[in-house]
Amino acid sequence: MAHYTLASRESKSDDTLIRLGELTLGGCEKLFIAGPCAVESRRQMLDTARLVKRGGAQILRGGAFKPRTSPYDFQGLAEKGLEYMAEAREATGLRIISEVMAPDAVPLVAQYVDILQIGARNMQNFALLKAAGRSNRPVLLKRGLSATIEEWLQASEYILSEGNQQVIFCERGIRTFESYTRNTLDLSAVSAIKALSHLPVIVDPSHGTGRREMVSPMSLAALASGADGLMLEVHPNPAEALCDGPQSLPPAEYLALMHQLRAMNAFLAKLPERAKAVGE
Repeated sequence: MAHYTLASRESKSDDTLIRLGELTLGGCEKLFIAGPCAVESRRQMLDTARLVKRGGAQILRGGAFKPRTSPYDFQGLAEKGLEYMAEAREATGLRIISEVMAPDAVPLVAQYVDILQIGARNMQNFALLKAAGRSNRPVLLKRGLSATIEEWLQASEYILSEGNQQVIFCERGIRTFESYTRNTLDLSAVSAIKALSHLPVIVDPSHGTGRREMVSPMSLAALASGADGLMLEVHPNPAEALCDGPQSLPPAEYLALMHQLRAMNAFLAKLPERAKAVGE
């Protein structure tokens, strides 16, 4: 038996479906999350939410609490940022996701968001994982910078063991010797998670590459690898972004990518029928 009992296919053979009202993540459904790295202002969030909605993504992302490498970088707007996100949800009907960084912040963030995000740096913050597991919100668990797939699965077990079965894995790249990209996007992890676990897995090509020009091809590759969805960084004006501007898609590129993703999704949905026809 695997050391991640509850997350493994040994305990549950069918795919877990995570429902957010009319939305479903897992199975044949694809979920697209888009928005800025950080919530910067009310106007920025409203403008971005309308753009995200127009492109067809169903969930708005935005960081209200930002764990930055340097303590001197922008750290987020805290609860005011969550209020701006909630207002954007009211204006557009989009669901919202934001990162939670500390166990005692889980109740506050859960009051506002539809999905709690555990960032890569907190993948093994076990007190935080347990607190998220005691919430009634789905939890998106990003892979740690240097985490193995088994360590990632074991981290999910902390959430599951607290009674929360709504866990979403997010591959966002790992640290390797390569310096051209921000991280090395490990799309093989998608196939591995699909084989080892019943839980859904999505891909974040923005953090996975750190390069805007690579987000679109890696997004298409992620869908082809079997990912249940994507998390994309989008900003109305990336040149002025307070966080992660170089990897954020401007409006035109985001809209073009979403058009490509819909076409790719439609093509992939027909593959089983085509394979059957060839076999006959």
